[in-house]
Amino acid sequence: MPSTPPGPADPAAREFVTRGRIDVEGRLVDASNVTLFCAIELDGVTGRVVYKPVSGERPLWDFPDGTLAGREVATAMISDASGLGAIPPTVLREGPFGPGMVQLWVETTDEEVVDVCAPAEVPEGWRTVLHAHDRLGEPAVLVHADHPGLRELAVLDIVVNNTDRKGGHLLTSADGRVYGVDHGICLHPDPKLRTVLWGWIGEPLPEDAVEKLQKLRADLDGRLGADLTEHLTTFEIRALAQRTDFLLAEAVYPEPGDDWRAIPWPLF
Repeated sequence: MPSTPPGPADPAAREFVTRGRIDVEGRLVDASNVTLFCAIELDGVTGRVVYKPVSGERPLWDFPDGTLAGREVATAMISDASGLGAIPPTVLREGPFGPGMVQLWVETTDEEVVDVCAPAEVPEGWRTVLHAHDRLGEPAVLVHADHPGLRELAVLDIVVNNTDRKGGHLLTSADGRVYGVDHGICLHPDPKLRTVLWGWIGEPLPEDAVEKLQKLRADLDGRLGADLTEHLTTFEIRALAQRTDFLLAEAVYPEPGDDWRAIPWPLF
């Protein structure tokens, strides 16, 4: 292992977050569930991770208790198997407060990919999601960049039924990629997609995204489907396959339904 900690795209990062010794350094207080910022050390190499113990999960009315860490890991497994989107290396393991989700910390840049601004200030090429008014009554728009990494994360969110894709869950890294984090409330069998990434409604899916969806669908009937049973019910895996089938059949970015709130709040 190198003397510097592996980055999120480094194949060595999974072993690092799986085997390293974790020491809690602080808590991310804005998170709704207990989310701990930790140092991790393996073979003399030190880095940073996020650790979310199952014991610190807040009960939700529509998700079974104690399943959020597993859903984060399952979403990362789906991304890794298909190549859709970028999620930092994520595992379920023992930590200082019992089993939980451990994910490599991503060092971010100052680049923003989601914003709320005046209509005249929308950056060139960005996609508009929502027209509204700010607290002073002035016109405002929710917008996001037209970044290929965001396009793929939007596809991933559809198939995993992400219920909470906020702007703050999209991290730009020095390696030029946009990483998605916070996937604890994904993979519910009922339609619940809530996201800020609605900027491509009705447009064809990118060809490479279709190929990755095809790979995902095949893998769900094989090794991936079997591995996901550690974290998801058979019914949830079947619903995942059905969402993938539907997206492949339509081959376009869908529009939100009328049965649920399609944008998370707060937005960031």
